[in-house]
Amino acid sequence: MEVGEVIYTLLEVLIAVGCCLGNVLVILALWTSRSIQQPTFCLIVCLAVADFMVGCVAIPMAVLVDGRVETSFHGCVFISCVVILLTLVSVLSLAAIAVDRYLRVVIPLRYKMTVQQRHSWLAVAACWLVAAPLSFAPMLGWNNHDPLSNSTIVCRFITVIPMSYLVYFNFILCTFIPLLVMTVLYGYIFFTIRANLRKKPGSTFQSQSQSYLRKEKELAASLSLVLALFALSWLPLHIINCIAYFGGPNDVPVAAFYVGILLSHANSAVNPVVYAFKIPKIKAAYVKIWRKYIACREEKQALQMSQTTDNNLSSNEEQCG
Repeated sequence: MEVGEVIYTLLEVLIAVGCCLGNVLVILALWTSRSIQQPTFCLIVCLAVADFMVGCVAIPMAVLVDGRVETSFHGCVFISCVVILLTLVSVLSLAAIAVDRYLRVVIPLRYKMTVQQRHSWLAVAACWLVAAPLSFAPMLGWNNHDPLSNSTIVCRFITVIPMSYLVYFNFILCTFIPLLVMTVLYGYIFFTIRANLRKKPGSTFQSQSQSYLRKEKELAASLSLVLALFALSWLPLHIINCIAYFGGPNDVPVAAFYVGILLSHANSAVNPVVYAFKIPKIKAAYVKIWRKYIACREEKQALQMSQTTDNNLSSNEEQCG
């Protein structure tokens, strides 16, 4: 194994650990604080689950499909499709969050009356059900299968998944267009909130409304940051794929592919950090977990140590007496 491959593998391991630990904390925080009952936070949990699975499933599989194992052709395609699946679930989860924020700002009263937790779970199920057939299209024939090739191959993602699928379908249709739609939605949300906040409050109801809009603006800003980080993390790899497809594989250094892959995976580890610093409810839930599980354990250990010390002192005094 070359030095570059060793460095790449070690970085993938570190990112995978960060993904798993950070997103488990997000899921635990929202579940224990009961914030999951709110539609937006239910969708954030869906995104956190997808990010967690990137760490424990997608990254190990991505390392495997880098020529580390020999499998059947369709087995290699299946592993590659699982990696694609989790990316699409993340995109669709971000889209569902953007639509939820849009409805909450544009029709707030109707939203509170009609949107319930079960609607959020339906949206979560829809994200996975829609992503599955889109990501497993290569299993249905859109792949680089060669009928004359051996039944067993060295599994490489780029060997079995065609660039035409990655560029036209996975990037343009399933990533770029949703990102544009989400950008428009968040732009409209900020425009609407800013226009309403400029109005001078003339009654108690209007004052409460402006307070509500300020909170919505803060949360929308935090979630739009999550969206921006997703775009910044994934666009380099998609751009590299486009250059390789339209120009030729030799136009892109191999190291550039590895950097793009690492960036895309790192996005799943960054989201929990953004939640902690930018979303007060999740930050408060983090602190609550810290006090409940970590600080209390330290206090118990300190108490046990002090009791042990007291017992030792008392036994020494009895011996001296």
